Amino acid sequence: MALMATAKKKTLPEDYRPSKGEPFMGDQQRAYFRRKLHDWRDEILRSTKETLEHLQNDSEQHADIADRATSESERALELRARDRQRKLIAKIDAALSRLDDGSYGYCEETGEPISLSRLDARPIATLSVEAQERHEKRERVYRDE
Repeated sequence: MALMATAKKKTLPEDYRPSKGEPFMGDQQRAYFRRKLHDWRDEILRSTKETLEHLQNDSEQHADIADRATSESERALELRARDRQRKLIAKIDAALSRLDDGSYGYCEETGEPISLSRLDARPIATLSVEAQERHEKRERVYRDE
């Protein structure tokens, strides 16, 4: 299966964009989103590696308490960002699994196709815009209680 995806990846033009005039989640659309997800994942991993190198190289002790506090705040911020990236990688991996099992691009709540523009903007989306709005409204109601 991985070899087949690699072969499709090579035949997909670099400037390809999914369009409504083609079958939803056909071979080209799946290859496009697979490439987009892999590229995004690779970019995050590169960024994470740079962050780790920066944290390892910036382990000096500051004599001034204000400098030390600033350094520790920056370090905590970088670690929070890295944790968000770790969670994002898990979502990207889940989206790649959905591509493999054929459920990618379909709303988990309604089973309807998620719009191509939404998937292009947020390739890890699991809900259609309408379902996401309902979900967020329910969250607000429970949060306000």
